[in-house]
Amino acid sequence: MNLADRAWSLLNRAQEVYADNPRASNWVRRHLTRLGEPVRVAVAGLSGAGASTLVAALTGEADYGAPPNPPMSWRHVPARHTWPELLVLDTSLTRRDSAAALPESIGLEADAVLYLLSPHDVEAALLRAIHDQPSPKLPPVHALAVLARADELGGGRVDALSSARQVARRRARESWIAELCQDVVAVAGLVARAARTLRPDDFELLAALAAVPEAELDPLLLSADRFASDPQRAELLGRFGLFGVRLATTLIRRGVRTPQALVAELCRHSGFDALGEAVSRYFTDRAPVLKARSALLGLGVMLRREPRPSAAPLVAELERTLTGAHELAELRLFATLRTGRVNLPGDLGDEAARLVGGYGEAPQTRLGLDAASEPPEVAVRQTAAGILRMWRSYAENPVLSSTERQAVSTVVRTCEGLATGQG
Repeated sequence: MNLADRAWSLLNRAQEVYADNPRASNWVRRHLTRLGEPVRVAVAGLSGAGASTLVAALTGEADYGAPPNPPMSWRHVPARHTWPELLVLDTSLTRRDSAAALPESIGLEADAVLYLLSPHDVEAALLRAIHDQPSPKLPPVHALAVLARADELGGGRVDALSSARQVARRRARESWIAELCQDVVAVAGLVARAARTLRPDDFELLAALAAVPEAELDPLLLSADRFASDPQRAELLGRFGLFGVRLATTLIRRGVRTPQALVAELCRHSGFDALGEAVSRYFTDRAPVLKARSALLGLGVMLRREPRPSAAPLVAELERTLTGAHELAELRLFATLRTGRVNLPGDLGDEAARLVGGYGEAPQTRLGLDAASEPPEVAVRQTAAGILRMWRSYAENPVLSSTERQAVSTVVRTCEGLATGQG
């Protein structure tokens, strides 16, 4: 029985135990419903980090963030291109009088977190508080850090995102970030929002600017004040920023001829597509695990708030389930391998990532078999047994570091499950 099945079973048992408690019963029913919904992703960060801008890019709403959008409301994001279907929450709209309760609210209501890092956010206290709610014991498999104003790291140059990606890779290895996040992704949020909400008149003005000789346009793009001296350009600047205008006009000069093509290129160059791929890789591809994690943690809170003797077996089973949740260890290992926090020699790193479900959860995919051929179960188990022997042998290597040994142990346990038909 996998983690999602165990969560479903525990929630149904809780529903029986608390059938006479309306508040607890309603909570259980709500979480049972959530198991069938898209992943809930909270977008959080310090004030001014760009949460509303990124959510506007996700929703494709140009005026998102202004009234009448209510605080703490989940918004549906349909699947598109590199982005999967999501429910997103802009935590920056939270009222000040409820800000103190924000970490707990996110911990109980969100399956995953996009945490926006700003240059002066050196300790990510909010993210740490979210991780500690409602339990600090589990590995941090539900958070991605985002450099959401990545264009500023490169001084607004057209190639600023290349520099920002290098910064993101370095920051992903910082110890305090590694303790709290799966990975770090660089995004120019303002450009992403402008791309997702591009208007025909935006494209026309950008095309007209691109037709201006570079010797005339470049001096205007040296400062916001110079560029905004014209009202139309000032409005464009507010939507795109100097980096976005530079990038868009450069792309048009290089052959982008239609608004649709410009949207696609801006989403790619801004890092928005890469963020969507990361969200898919770390969140939605493992949605059952993350939603089960949320349900189990929330169940723990409910059991502590509504204790009764008949719930004691539930409490014990919940503790065993969370302690032995190997799927969470797999998610964590996949992230450490991708970010280079753990390096296994040769092709072992890629094989380990595949075995723990990084490229697909089906046993055939994990084992590198042809999924289309649907080999019989006995063949799958035999293949897994052979791979298990190899990894057990490697686990005995005396030169392994402690982190490498822990990684190999996780892979061995995965292979044991596959070999016995439990993977």
